[in-house]
Amino acid sequence: MNPNDPQRYLDPLVLAKVRSLELQARMIVEGYLSGMHKSPYHGFSVEFAQHREYVPGDDIRHVDWKVYGRTERYFLKQYEEETNLICWLLLDISESMRYGSTEVSKYDYACMASAALAHLVLQQQDSVGLVTFDDQVRRLIKPSSQPSHLKEIVQVMNQGAERQKTKLAGILHELAERFNRRGLVMVFSDLFDDSENAPGDFVAALKHLRHRRHDVVVFHVLGPCGTRVPVSRGNLVQRHGASSGLVDGPPLAATELSR
Repeated sequence: MNPNDPQRYLDPLVLAKVRSLELQARMIVEGYLSGMHKSPYHGFSVEFAQHREYVPGDDIRHVDWKVYGRTERYFLKQYEEETNLICWLLLDISESMRYGSTEVSKYDYACMASAALAHLVLQQQDSVGLVTFDDQVRRLIKPSSQPSHLKEIVQVMNQGAERQKTKLAGILHELAERFNRRGLVMVFSDLFDDSENAPGDFVAALKHLRHRRHDVVVFHVLGPCGTRVPVSRGNLVQRHGASSGLVDGPPLAATELSR
């Protein structure tokens, strides 16, 4: 396959499977454009939410006269505005992502999955952005809901993985501060990080994103041997949240991040 083909990571069979799915945010998110997700802000348009009693100065165009006919009291109709989902795709382009036992590397798999999800988000008329990183943020493409935005995202993916190591926790802390609007953050990484206390730092970074009210999904990308690492003193890691016990595995792969 031509490495410069903009459709390289957009398998038609994969897209056909995700086209009919709905990617719903698991929390209420804020946004500007019309999408599929409820906004916490009440207005006077879109979908009915509730009544509230009229107070002097309110626009009488929103008075519910049917309610007045039954109660002889003035009530206004309020509506919930709909808002678009903002989805951030965080793609690990570090050296370890170049590994693969076949012609398809971990990086290729991560690109295929993230490109398919980008397509799905745009099909819903929501916004998607891309961040590529290794030991620092390399590219940041701001979210957009334009269908043509997918081509720009795939072009960045086609540049391939780099030869630097990952500093995952630091990247997530940085992005937690840079992402001003709440949304859905998807991380695509093999989670290899040889930093000191990497598992604990990674969990703290995920909590930072959650504290900023983002919804976070981690796609752990592994090669065929990624879950089988010989036991040695160098790769024993503490199971996060457990009172005791060590398990073998890559620095972050063996860590239970869901606790």
